Amino acid sequence: MLDFLNDLLWGKVLLVLLIAVGAGFTVASRFVQFRYFGRMFQILGASQAFKRDKHGHLSSFQALVLSVAGRVGGGNIAGVAVAITLGGPGAVFWMWMVGLMGMATSFLECTLAQTYKQAEPDGTYRGGPAYYIRKGLGSRWSWLAGLYSILLLVTFGFGFTALQSYAVATSFGDAFGVPVLYSGLALALLVGLIIFGGIKRIARISEVLVPFMAGGYILIALLVLILNIGELPAVITLIVKSAFGLEPAIGGGIGAAIMMGVKRGLFSNEAGLGSAPNVAAVAYVPHPANQGIVQAFSVFIDTVIICSATAFMILLSGAYDPASTNEVAGIALTQASMADHVGEWGRTFVSLALLLFAFSTILYNYYLGENSLNFFSRDNHTLFNAFRVTIVLLVCWGATTDLGTVFGFADVTMGLLAVANLIALILLFKPGLRILRDFDSQIRDGIKQPIFDATQHPDMDLDPKAWEIEPEDLERMHDVLGNAPARARQ
Repeated sequence: MLDFLNDLLWGKVLLVLLIAVGAGFTVASRFVQFRYFGRMFQILGASQAFKRDKHGHLSSFQALVLSVAGRVGGGNIAGVAVAITLGGPGAVFWMWMVGLMGMATSFLECTLAQTYKQAEPDGTYRGGPAYYIRKGLGSRWSWLAGLYSILLLVTFGFGFTALQSYAVATSFGDAFGVPVLYSGLALALLVGLIIFGGIKRIARISEVLVPFMAGGYILIALLVLILNIGELPAVITLIVKSAFGLEPAIGGGIGAAIMMGVKRGLFSNEAGLGSAPNVAAVAYVPHPANQGIVQAFSVFIDTVIICSATAFMILLSGAYDPASTNEVAGIALTQASMADHVGEWGRTFVSLALLLFAFSTILYNYYLGENSLNFFSRDNHTLFNAFRVTIVLLVCWGATTDLGTVFGFADVTMGLLAVANLIALILLFKPGLRILRDFDSQIRDGIKQPIFDATQHPDMDLDPKAWEIEPEDLERMHDVLGNAPARARQ
């Protein structure tokens, strides 16, 4: 039954919906992910000016690293190996396509999450697909918002938490011979110490951990590419030809390449799942499109940079053999590939990288689960503490359990989660484009930092408290507008 549902969702339904949203919004937005690619760095450079820890707000940079913490996980190391094993080298090409289109999808969903975010009594924000479905589509769609929240809790809060723990424990067992129970207990202890501190503690840990872990992994990958630079063009040619069936079938042919590329690409970068918008909504930014642009960049980091790094390391190594590899050996294939390039210490490095990636992802998954519970029951400390204890127990259980069925179940719930969110995004195309055009028009008028005025959109049912302008920022905005053309000031 799980296999049937997976084939239906990933082989047919999601292919259509992902292309409809990703390609459709790319064209409708005039290729927003490429038009504003350079602006991604400008926004991150200026984000610290809008940091408001005293109110519990996160900066745009903190929201970025928190979402990267979630996107970058086992899917970037083990998932890429599984995609190549079952779909052949061509799966990498389709992962790239999912990533490039996913940048537009992520812009849309994260911009909507910012637009419809809700201010909490303690000064923090909450938001995400459940919120923009209920407020953007109206009360008659509340059932879809509730269904999405349940699927998010089951998929990320429970299923993916166990999967990440399983990946870490098996990797450490292979590299160091550490019993899976010990790995699970140690990981559970660390997770427990952090998640009981709430979103601000998670953000502070991620702000340090994510740049370190992603940067280290990319540096090692660059070293491997430099050592094998002469073979790189041949590998890229192999990827492209395999994607269109122009090479002898490897791992199942063109159909398997597309399905595995789409499935593992979405699993890795999460564009369209609606998970990242839950974090994007937490940030304090002057305009919703700011966070949309930044979150599009996080998809680029995940898929085009980090997944490509893993793929090249595997395909450039002598460890990749289509005749003998299989799904179970996914993480082992990445470890063997790294060891083939740099020696046996590479096996240890992959295990440590996976530990950091999975650890940060578990923290991210916890926050998504908490946000789901908050949609149904706000300020219920007993419920939230029970959920935190459950997460700690799941980390232990996942490390010591064969999760073959859990993988299949998580793929189904992730597929249903994506269907619910993608349908909502299609229905919210117009509001998303409306916010983008507001941003575009201010840029055309010479305003370097566009400002969102919620009072100009009374028909959108926005939370006015979520878009209150603080005195310090008001003074800064006056300086910006004072140097703008007369039309913009008006």
